[in-house]
Amino acid sequence: MKEISNKQKLDELLSRGVGEFIDPDGAFRKKLETAPEKIVIKFGIDPTRPDIHIGHAVVLRKLRQFQDLGCKVIFLVGDFTALIGDPTGKSKVRPEIEQKEISLIMETFVRQIPKILKIEPVSEEDKKRAEIGGLTRDSNNFIVESPWFSWMRNSDWFFNVTDIDPTGASQQSLVVNDENGKVLNIKIPKNSFFEKAVVFENTRMQKLLKRKEIKTVSFVNFLAYLRLLSHSQLIERDMFQQRINKGEPLFMHEMMYPVAQGIDSNIISDIYGSCDLEVGGTDQTFNMLMGRTLMKFSKKEPQAILAFEILEGLDGKEKMSKSLDNYIGINEDPNEMFGKIMSIPDNLITKYFLLCTDTSKDIIDGYARDMDTGKVNPRDLKMLLGKELVTMYHSKEEAEKAEENFIATFQKKEIPKDITEIKADKNDLLVDIFLKNNIVSSKTEFRRLIDENAITYLDTNEKITEHTVKVSQGVYRIGKKRFCKISLK
Repeated sequence: MKEISNKQKLDELLSRGVGEFIDPDGAFRKKLETAPEKIVIKFGIDPTRPDIHIGHAVVLRKLRQFQDLGCKVIFLVGDFTALIGDPTGKSKVRPEIEQKEISLIMETFVRQIPKILKIEPVSEEDKKRAEIGGLTRDSNNFIVESPWFSWMRNSDWFFNVTDIDPTGASQQSLVVNDENGKVLNIKIPKNSFFEKAVVFENTRMQKLLKRKEIKTVSFVNFLAYLRLLSHSQLIERDMFQQRINKGEPLFMHEMMYPVAQGIDSNIISDIYGSCDLEVGGTDQTFNMLMGRTLMKFSKKEPQAILAFEILEGLDGKEKMSKSLDNYIGINEDPNEMFGKIMSIPDNLITKYFLLCTDTSKDIIDGYARDMDTGKVNPRDLKMLLGKELVTMYHSKEEAEKAEENFIATFQKKEIPKDITEIKADKNDLLVDIFLKNNIVSSKTEFRRLIDENAITYLDTNEKITEHTVKVSQGVYRIGKKRFCKISLK
């Protein structure tokens, strides 16, 4: 087999699954070739949805390839920009409380992404690099910065002292030396400016990262950025143009979102020394370009842009999304994952191979030709895809078992051998047992399944039609791919 050159590897890194790569003067490509360990990559994440599906994994897998070259990845949690459009109109924040919530969400992310991304050292070389570059952990021993990974909240610079509500904060005091050198511990009045200032400083992640200066963005700073932009520049965004053409209102705070995202890149550059690349979906290209614009005005090397192709979900139409229930989670049960992959539309098979696996493009092109000519059944390619993805996120053994179970269940019409087994009392309601054992996530989901005739009691092959039915001993099928066996105590 012909060996692939470094140039070919970088070409594929910057093109496979990529909708658009913007690096006009080639500065990023040159830095990637000569000093990848100095590269900082920004990836913005939504703090409200911590579950990771294979659509997210398209980006994460690419980020891991950059990490393997020596680059550092910054997860920027958009806890401030998430408030844009928040109908509550909340104007104060409780940092010691709310930031704990964000930390818990980040821990949820970090528990999932080691299947893909590098968080802790994974090799002897990593350990040596960590000794030089250092690892910063929070009070829960949770990594917030390493030579290859860091995470940060954009509320760290968008909230200011007067935005702080110190409710729930520990009692603050001011430690000073008097003229005789005696240490004085002065109690700070509750809800005073001084208390807010102390709480503000103590809750900045930049302080935890031992930065010399805490960067903030005041209203004066924000206006200075706006002076660099025209109204026509902002309304170029496709989403805004669609609203205007439909005669729908476009509110000013919505137009500020791209500006805030651009400011994020500028501040990331200040905190980490550079912001060389921002990654996201093609639906984020306009916002990411705003970062380039503002960084140029600030006399910084503007970030390059890597915009990924959008991965459609199981419906074959909409972007993969948990809210649309058309997703495949990377931590899903192997049988569930395999079954969902078997349900994707045939026209998405090669795209899933391209974006979600390491299968070579030549092989994928061969799959496409074989399907076009009828040489291969699309079902067989889905079986290959299912085995590859389950192997990636679970193991080869689990993938083989999932394939066997699928064949037994759907091709031979048998019940899988290793279905979930549940103990229940004869007076228990089916909905309560399903909730208790995570068969469904909510009563709303249970009612929806009942209304769609999607729950079958296989012992009699009857559809469950009542929302308050009691359990019966036997096997239930939920949808097309899930099964559980209930035994009465």
